[in-house]
Amino acid sequence: MKFFIDTADVGEIKKALALGLCDGVTTNPSLVAKTGRAFEDVLKEIVGLVPGPISAEVTATDAEGMLAEGRHYAKFGKQVVIKVPLIVEGLRAAKTFADEGIKTNVTLCFSPVQALLAAKAGATYISPFVGRLDDVSEDGMSMVADIIQIYRNYGFKTQVLVASVRHPIHVLQAAKLGADVATIPYSVIEQLAKHPLTDVGLKKFLADWEKVPKAPK
Repeated sequence: MKFFIDTADVGEIKKALALGLCDGVTTNPSLVAKTGRAFEDVLKEIVGLVPGPISAEVTATDAEGMLAEGRHYAKFGKQVVIKVPLIVEGLRAAKTFADEGIKTNVTLCFSPVQALLAAKAGATYISPFVGRLDDVSEDGMSMVADIIQIYRNYGFKTQVLVASVRHPIHVLQAAKLGADVATIPYSVIEQLAKHPLTDVGLKKFLADWEKVPKAPK
């Protein structure tokens, strides 16, 4: 399973790259707003850092507007993926982008049938939002399981990109289900490496090492 980092913070991206845990990046208007920077400046910098897929989200809600924005962002680098919302106009744009050879990430997916439509439109990635479904007492990972089954049934090439990841259990479940990608906040990436028994074991090893006689210098 590939790890994308869900951020527009260049500092976080650099840290994830240094760990070898950044196969790509997903951004959205909310993440960009947190940086206080112009989106195109942020996108250009990320393109210069990350060789893998970089999702750049459009803000238009009509197909023609999405196409204009997406074609513009696609010129920033060959790794740019255009992120469109899962609405009828977004599906229209995704189909046109697919015909033009521009990769897409269809986002804000909350049901398996929505994901089916995105795949039929030729989406490169589908982004089911598991955390937001959990927030309203639905099972986000069950949706992911259904999407993966549907795609396998019919041989769709659209990759399942698990989004709205809130904690390590989401990552574990995505990996067990066979999702292609999980896009993860950097804070959750750090949590993946942590276990209390690791800390306890390291502390004991170091304490025991202090008791080992040292050779004279």
